[in-house]
Amino acid sequence: MKPVEKQYLKPFILVTTLFLLWGLANNMTDTLLSAFKKIMSMSDTQTSLIQFAFYGAYFCLALPAALFIRKHSYKSGVILGLCLYAVGAILFMPAAKAASYGFYLIAIYIMAGGCSVLETTANPYILSMGSPETATRRLNIAQAFNPIGSIMGILMSKFFILSDISLYSISGTYMTLGLVLIGILVVMLVIKMPTGKHSEEETTGLKAVVKRLWANKRYRWGVVAQFFYVGAQIGVWSFTIRIVMQELSMTEASASTVYLISIIGFCLSRFFYTWMMKYFAPHKLLVFGAGMSLICSAAVIGLAGSGWVLVVFLVFISIFMSLMFPTIYGLALETVEKKECGGQTGDAKIGASGLIMAILGGALLTPLQGFLSDSFSIHISFAVPLTCFAVVLGYAIFMNKLSKGTSIKCPGGANSQ
Repeated sequence: MKPVEKQYLKPFILVTTLFLLWGLANNMTDTLLSAFKKIMSMSDTQTSLIQFAFYGAYFCLALPAALFIRKHSYKSGVILGLCLYAVGAILFMPAAKAASYGFYLIAIYIMAGGCSVLETTANPYILSMGSPETATRRLNIAQAFNPIGSIMGILMSKFFILSDISLYSISGTYMTLGLVLIGILVVMLVIKMPTGKHSEEETTGLKAVVKRLWANKRYRWGVVAQFFYVGAQIGVWSFTIRIVMQELSMTEASASTVYLISIIGFCLSRFFYTWMMKYFAPHKLLVFGAGMSLICSAAVIGLAGSGWVLVVFLVFISIFMSLMFPTIYGLALETVEKKECGGQTGDAKIGASGLIMAILGGALLTPLQGFLSDSFSIHISFAVPLTCFAVVLGYAIFMNKLSKGTSIKCPGGANSQ
């Protein structure tokens, strides 16, 4: 069965382009930690507030975004997200003139709020474009384009920010991005897109929807797994440049090349994982990816001072973890709208916001990793991603067990025994 049917192909392509946009913002933000550490002589804990602002905005805006698209349409959500994204990026210029770290954090918060709205809108939209049996595979295809945006973000950072680190090199790059986003916004305003159908069931009160979602075990634990996965991903990428600089005695610009290699590996392996889903169940691949990421994280801790050997294991973390976000997302939402699982049509929109709110893991766990780096060493700080991958592995094993259960009427849902 094809993951994308012909009648959905055009909207699928249009919505998939949005995945590049928040990938761009995510990974440009990762490089800001090294830039601000040098410009303002900050500690790792202080620079990690950038990730706190970015992923904190994801948490705060996800549920309002879900309620917004529930009331209006998917296209309205896209427009709102692009507006916030553009405004936040443009605010980097007055932040540079004020030379205020707090102003930058506000700009980052607004920009990330736009990305949160876009993610909350696009992910469930992609899942709805075709058969439920191919939903997780379809989302992996769309998410595979997200790291392409990440690569673009790293290249922009490498050549326009890290090559000549200053407040104005940072702000000029983001200002240009904001102007490009305004252009994309104009295109989205005039282009025709399906708005998304609403049913009478979607008028159900928020409290009732949340109660149904909470009763669904695979969704509930999926949110937990997503929280820890995002914490691991952001922690690994936020400290990649710093640990490479230390291990290989490189400058920020040179170390960013290793970071770029990590993201390219992440991108290519996501396409490979998506192809493998034709032959292996997503939850089985998740067990493999989580287990290997855990092993590689342990190697980064244990091989301190080994130079390129450590860096190779660091890159392989990105390669093995690439399937986690869309796979956890798809598995968690797989049964939330099935009536036999206690769900209703429209629950996925609110459910999607819960999985996006789980991105708060990047806001809370990255400062913890920064604290461990300042208190002990940057290598010891990788105990945070190691622990996170252990949680994801637990969820993958849980899903694998559900698939083999014989007394489960609705795998992982409200009727699980």
